Amino acid sequence: MNENGIYDILASRYDGINACVEHAEMADFFLEGARRFSYAPKTALDLCCGTGSMLLELARRGLDMQGADISPNMLNTARERLYDEGFTDVLLLCQDMREFELYGTVDAITCCLDSLNHLENSKDLEQVFKLACNYLEYGGILYFDLNSKYKYEHIYGDNAYILEEDGMYCGWENFYDSKRGIAEFRLSVFEECEDGRYERTDAVQREKYFSHRTVLRALKNAGLEFCGVYGKTDFSEPTDTDERLYYFARRPREDVK
Repeated sequence: MNENGIYDILASRYDGINACVEHAEMADFFLEGARRFSYAPKTALDLCCGTGSMLLELARRGLDMQGADISPNMLNTARERLYDEGFTDVLLLCQDMREFELYGTVDAITCCLDSLNHLENSKDLEQVFKLACNYLEYGGILYFDLNSKYKYEHIYGDNAYILEEDGMYCGWENFYDSKRGIAEFRLSVFEECEDGRYERTDAVQREKYFSHRTVLRALKNAGLEFCGVYGKTDFSEPTDTDERLYYFARRPREDVK
């Protein structure tokens, strides 16, 4: 069993699986939020950048980008995509988000597609926020999203799914512990080999549900100001059936004590 290796296994298929995600729309939403709550950023880190979809959209919009991810395979895919579009100077770092380090500060940090839900507890969440505060310019924006309670209880729940693409079959089982707020995903991936045989890889991944109160406390303890939370990328207020919540926070300006 490959513990927490889902993203290494699915790196080459990740973009196809997430084809429904509107990264361009998300990038525009982030930039509009940054302007509303602080200023138009020129430099940014995409934390847990994966295959580079959000990173690429922001680079296309003129931002000087960096990316960090724990999966070498995902970073390799991101590098290939960036090079194909001529963005050869983007710094990509293979780092755990709980320990990421930059060479200097940035105007903004993004962390998308429920990456923070992969943290095990609120202590880890606060640690990531502290690092973000440390590497943000004064007034800099932190943008992230989290899976909602509704999604864990009603979309994931104890359901099972099948993912199929050319040369790949994936069986996906979910188990959700509502008392601990822990979702466990068990995957069995069958990849077609050149000789026609299929190679099987098993993996397990866990995610943690973080309540709004927990997020606010972690932001405050990390020295960040909460700016707003939304249920969709149109700045609409969250509802009980939104599957993802979008957060904006910022490092206080230097003159704020």
